[in-house]
Amino acid sequence: MFVSYLILTLLHVQTAVLARPGGESIGCDDYLGSDKVVDKCGVCGGDNTGCQVVSGVFKHALTSLGYHRVVEIPQGATKINITEMYKSNNYLALRSRSGRSIINGNWAIDRPGKYEGGGTMFTYKRPNEISSTAGESFLAEGPTNEILDVYMIHQQPNPGVHYEYVIMGTNAISPQVPPHRRPGEPFNGQLVTNGRSQEEREEKERTEEKEGDGGAPEVFTSGSAQAFPVRHPDGFSPHQPDDLVPAAPQSPRRSRDHNWKQLGTTECSTSCGKGSQFPIFRCVHRNTHEEVPESYCDSSMKPTPEEEPCNIFPCPAFWDIGEWSECSKTCGLGMQHRQVLCRQVYANRSLTVQPYRCQHLEKPETTSTCQLKICSEWQIRTDWTSCSVPCGVGQRTRDVKCVSNIGDVVDDEECNMKLRPNDIENCDMGPCAKSWFLTEWGERCSAECGAGVRTRSVVCMTNHVSSLPLEGCGNNRPAEATPCDNGPCTGKVEWFAGSWSQCSIECGSGTQQREVICVRKNVDTFEVLDPYECSFLERPPSRQSCHLKPCGAKWFSTEWSMCSKSCQGGFRVREVRCLSDDMTLSNLCDPQLKPEEKESCNPQDCVPEVDENCKDRYYNCNVVVQARLCVYNYYKTACCASCTRVANRHPGFLGSR
Repeated sequence: MFVSYLILTLLHVQTAVLARPGGESIGCDDYLGSDKVVDKCGVCGGDNTGCQVVSGVFKHALTSLGYHRVVEIPQGATKINITEMYKSNNYLALRSRSGRSIINGNWAIDRPGKYEGGGTMFTYKRPNEISSTAGESFLAEGPTNEILDVYMIHQQPNPGVHYEYVIMGTNAISPQVPPHRRPGEPFNGQLVTNGRSQEEREEKERTEEKEGDGGAPEVFTSGSAQAFPVRHPDGFSPHQPDDLVPAAPQSPRRSRDHNWKQLGTTECSTSCGKGSQFPIFRCVHRNTHEEVPESYCDSSMKPTPEEEPCNIFPCPAFWDIGEWSECSKTCGLGMQHRQVLCRQVYANRSLTVQPYRCQHLEKPETTSTCQLKICSEWQIRTDWTSCSVPCGVGQRTRDVKCVSNIGDVVDDEECNMKLRPNDIENCDMGPCAKSWFLTEWGERCSAECGAGVRTRSVVCMTNHVSSLPLEGCGNNRPAEATPCDNGPCTGKVEWFAGSWSQCSIECGSGTQQREVICVRKNVDTFEVLDPYECSFLERPPSRQSCHLKPCGAKWFSTEWSMCSKSCQGGFRVREVRCLSDDMTLSNLCDPQLKPEEKESCNPQDCVPEVDENCKDRYYNCNVVVQARLCVYNYYKTACCASCTRVANRHPGFLGSR
């Protein structure tokens, strides 16, 4: 039941005619025993003719998202109440005719609070309790000094918006009823019940026809107390007898022996606080007073039931508790507030009275601590990873998460982004060099007999371990194929199939091809024949599918370095790595199959010096030989013995400069 804001705010505790200990009452004029009360226009002892109340419900079924006008608040309006009838995901908005947004304009939703506009102060409320079903509202005392428009930001089905305001003076406003329109178009009509033109009455009839399916708004206006419809709180709705409206004309058997008689009254509409009841009239026999059907009496003579007051003593005062405000903090300990008023019901009106009237009741708290949740914090979940590159500048990462107070990983926005630890940083693994990396030769020869080839894989990769003075792989790419021979072939006619080409893709399902020819093999030669010569034999396929995934990891190694000594036993080294299909470092290779990284070399004895003048002046001349620096005269003289030895073993090694 929607209680009219006008009745809640206009009637003050001094205007209530409440019972005094001596049985007397105080009127709104502060005289003991006075029966004067404040009318709905705020006039003590008034007759409700000094103002006009405009009230209604906007309940269009809207279809499009966005702003839709609900009602126009004219200049001079007071006691303004715009309230959503039920909680929804829609929002109310307010703006002036000059185009200035007051509340919730330009698709920005304001917080509940007080906002100045139109010469008055509007209170914007948005109940936030989960259990509450109340919608949001705009309340203002007024008066306004300009025309204001109320809008709804439509996002879900409209639950209905109740609007109400007061205009002083009986002829102060004549609201216009909007023309016939489609549902969802802006609505700005208030229906006036007195002084209506024929066109307005016809429009009202069309509007009432649509009320059955919710097509038009339910509107209430009044120029007098009798025409002003009030929505009473639960338990205080006046009950009128079923026979209040005269029965339809029938063919009565009327006589002077029967007439109408009052037989009691209806139950009082309230148990306290001034209710109302109506007399009940029945048709009875004049002499026996026995009740008979109403058709025996003249229906035109049936008295009209008049309302009678009952249970005029006031109801006990009670604490009226408002909705809690939003918590002052979204996480951690905050505060929330609510309004607590002492109220008393009299004459179906809820009045705010002095707090001492509720002293028999414990007053509820008006403030309370609140904590929506404990604030989340940053946690470092892992150590730094290894650098993304084996040499040079790369990056390393670690796992940083925003964790709630119960240990759940939540969105980063719930933690303070300014305090977030770094989860990525640069790392320098030192300068890089490059070398050729090779696999071992394949064991299978491409030809079953005669000459064929074996293959291996060759790749140029970064070498960050070897101390060899290499600056690049260069153009001396190691061979990827080597000859092989499985013995002589016997002389006969047969199909000869060449080696399969590489798979069309590196991994996964692909195809590979080979050449198939008809030949006659001899001991040392073979003769190519026409294909029909081999037609009596089954021809080998020249095309087949291939599947290289999973390729698996393989051992790759560089070529051997130069021997550390030219005689009397030295050693040479190479670098070995396990590489995956995409040529990145892997740890999936079989350690038992890992090639050696160091081996002995040049075990022969050193040849005695022949030339006494040809000696090595430095102890590390072997480095000069490894770096091929003997081609320079300076090194050839400084390391004469070493350079001469290598020249004797490998003619042409020194070259010419």
